[in-house]
Amino acid sequence: MPATLRHFAINADDVPRARAFYETVFGWSFQPWGPPGFYQVRDAGRGFRGALQGRRDVGGHRMPGMEITFGVDDIEATMGAIEAAGGKVIMPPFHIETVGKLIFFQDTEGNIAGAMQYEAPQWPE
Repeated sequence: MPATLRHFAINADDVPRARAFYETVFGWSFQPWGPPGFYQVRDAGRGFRGALQGRRDVGGHRMPGMEITFGVDDIEATMGAIEAAGGKVIMPPFHIETVGKLIFFQDTEGNIAGAMQYEAPQWPE
């Protein structure tokens, strides 16, 4: 079951401070997107979208400093494969309008990541 790394998020305790840091260090530009305090970065690398957001809990787990999301073709099949391989789905599918279906899972080593079945196969560069 192929998966492509498509998205990363930087979880921050102080979003304005983190935004200033990444704008200064990497020259990234952030655009508001979604709920308050959520920003999207589109100039972090070809084929990637990034986010800067407030740190939160998902499925009773505190999200790490950085998180990644894999693009998959079939979210249900991916959930089955995760559980069959000894992982655990910690957030059931959540539909993000115009984006796709997102889950979060924990691997056998305790790492947390996302998997998304995107509505569109690729976003514009």
